[in-house]
Amino acid sequence: MENQNNLELSEQAVAGLRESAKWSTFLAILGFIGIGFMVLGAIFAGIAMSALPADPYGSGLNPFGAIKGFIPLIYLVFAAIYFFPVLYLYKYAKGMKDALNFQNSNTLSDAFVQLGKHHKFLGIMTIVMISLYLIIVVGAVAFFASMAGSM
Repeated sequence: MENQNNLELSEQAVAGLRESAKWSTFLAILGFIGIGFMVLGAIFAGIAMSALPADPYGSGLNPFGAIKGFIPLIYLVFAAIYFFPVLYLYKYAKGMKDALNFQNSNTLSDAFVQLGKHHKFLGIMTIVMISLYLIIVVGAVAFFASMAGSM
């Protein structure tokens, strides 16, 4: 005996999904443009940082000189991290448009899988950022407590 579930979408649901796909496409395109600006920023930061002298005062105490090579790398890492949720959002939007235009259930399923990946990525990144903030706050409190105790 075969158990087959069919899901039918109302016109209101189709219109909502179509609208969601349009806005997702818009946001994904803006995301790709933002990633392009991050890569350009990394290139320009690398050029600008290489033009700076390593230690302008000759004191050996220039902390900026030690990290100037990492700034372009940081831009590129953020661009790479940002790329994946934008790609998932774009794939969702394209898949949703195709699914609604051709009334294809498999394409609709694939689009929702991409949307799920997008949300999962954002959720994990949110957890990571909250964890980092907590670590920073605890570290700052411990640092200032130790500084206050040594006075």
